Order: sequence, then C-alpha cells, then structure tokens
Amino acid sequence: MMRIGHGYDIHRFETVPSKSYIMLGGVQIPYERGLVAHSDGDVIIHAVCDALLGACALGDIGQHFPDTSPEYKNVNSRDLLHQVLLKVQSSGYQIGNVDISVIAQAPKLMPHIDKMKENLAIDLQISLQSINIKATTNEGLDALGQKKGIAVHAVALLIRNVHENFNE
Repeated sequence: MMRIGHGYDIHRFETVPSKSYIMLGGVQIPYERGLVAHSDGDVIIHAVCDALLGACALGDIGQHFPDTSPEYKNVNSRDLLHQVLLKVQSSGYQIGNVDISVIAQAPKLMPHIDKMKENLAIDLQISLQSINIKATTNEGLDALGQKKGIAVHAVALLIRNVHENFNE
C-alpha cells in the first residue's frame, strides 16, 4: 500500500541585525534578511514534515510542534523532522520519495541544493535518488516575486513496510 501527502509552508523575510542568513534544508545560506519564525524558519523541512504527516493522516506540523510552545522556540527543524520520521515509521511506513518545490526570488539556491539533498537523505534515511529539490521564482509577481518571503511545496510518497504487520 502507498500513501501520498502534500505539505506547504511560507515565511516572510525581515531585517534582523544579528542574523545574516536563512536555514533551508538544514543549510545555512547567507542572506541580508532572516525569515520570521518561531523555530529556525526552515520552510523546506516544515513543508516536508507536513507532507509526511499528511500521508500518515497525522495532522500537521502545528499540531505536533505548536508555535505557541516555548519548547520549540528557535528549535532546529531537523530535530522536528527526526520526530516526524519516527511517527512515519511507527505508523508502519517507509519513505518512497520526496519532491520539493521552493518558490523564492532570492537568494539563489542552486549552489546549495546538493547539500540540502544530502541533509534530507540523512535525516529521512533514504537515498539521494529519492529526493528532488527544485527552485523557481515568481517572475517578480506577488509578494514572493518581490522578495518578501519564501514558500515551499513538498510531496511525499510513503510505502507500507512489508516487514511489519499493521492494521489499517
């Protein structure tokens, strides 16, 4: 049995004097503005978490890691992803593949995509060939096209772990 989930996340930029980078896919990318978030603001990982949780019918990232909880203030999103992976595995599934679309006018992401894929492969315990990350712009249209933030769509395919005997 296979299940599919879709995740979406968006964060806006703000100028933070002490922060000259953003986190995407577990990679620190230099940029003149930071992303507004309760956690580290890693929109790629947040969208992947939602896709995985959705595929397992386990709600969304906000239900599991609420932004009202001080416990998750400035948390490393890779730690959240690890907890989500444990939920996927305990539901009797393994990850087949993950496809990610990043919508950002800036910064340029191409030089960082291979490292993002490496991080996600390690964190999700899957091969590099099972992860795809692509970046696109909004051609100057809307808030994303005007460099006001970053949005991400993620799709995850889960496969029933045939070595387990779980009831639906």
